[in-house]
Amino acid sequence: MIEHYLIPSCMAITVFNQVPMLLYTLTFPLVIALAIGMYFLLELGSRLGARHLREGKGQLKETLSVIDAPIFALFGLLVAFTFNSSLNRFEGRRNMIVEEANNIGTAYLRLNLLPADDCRVLQQLFREYTDSRIRTYQLIPDTQAVVAEYQRSQNLQKEIWRESLLSVSKSTTPLPGMQLIPALNAMFDITTSRMSAMQFHPPIVIFGMLLAFCLISSLLVGYQLAGMEKRARVHQALFIATITLTCYVILDIEYPRVGLIRMDAADAILRDVRTSFGTANPNRDTTPTLPTAIRN
Repeated sequence: MIEHYLIPSCMAITVFNQVPMLLYTLTFPLVIALAIGMYFLLELGSRLGARHLREGKGQLKETLSVIDAPIFALFGLLVAFTFNSSLNRFEGRRNMIVEEANNIGTAYLRLNLLPADDCRVLQQLFREYTDSRIRTYQLIPDTQAVVAEYQRSQNLQKEIWRESLLSVSKSTTPLPGMQLIPALNAMFDITTSRMSAMQFHPPIVIFGMLLAFCLISSLLVGYQLAGMEKRARVHQALFIATITLTCYVILDIEYPRVGLIRMDAADAILRDVRTSFGTANPNRDTTPTLPTAIRN
């Protein structure tokens, strides 16, 4: 007996409620607050360093070099690993879009193994389903609209599955079932993978550590600047701008649907698949001509 597990209707709400979109909505205020905090801690560190020198406690380099080096090294590693993990997740999400486009295109082609009447019905369902999948991610960050559209995709999955099983059962050969059913399974399963990828982010404590190290590093830099005869204001501004910009890019990569960094190129592949399906017209051949790059 052919079976497939379809996501319960309640899961759509659960998935989207668990996505920590709040963090991204606070990204810009957080970056501005970080820049201001770094500036004040630079000034505070400079004043503390100046008092250190006035009290004759020795040269700053002699006192702090042993402490500062491991802190700055740990800060650099934290930035590098956080950035790299965010970029890997970004690439993974793009690859999933291409995979879904391939899966939908392959399943659509295999509909031609079914009787003509059943094929036309399922082709129209596929057009609606692909439109729904595209709209689901276009509606982000409107959570309520996304949940509603995602639920529509789930309902279309059930309808496609039911119609496919009815059509396959009419066939006198096992070929349609052997070819179509696995393709449908792959097409449905990738939706769960993409939803899961949306909610997989580093723990909030990692971002908290990153911000904390930014502030601690600013304090230490300001402390060391107290030993300089003339403050290099340009270098201080560049230090703050570089760190805050890096933190912003890390957060932007984590949420590529709502920031400056987008997935438009990958989304275009799924739109091309939908365009290749054409529009419903029972008087013409609806067999698609898929782009070579997304044929399976």
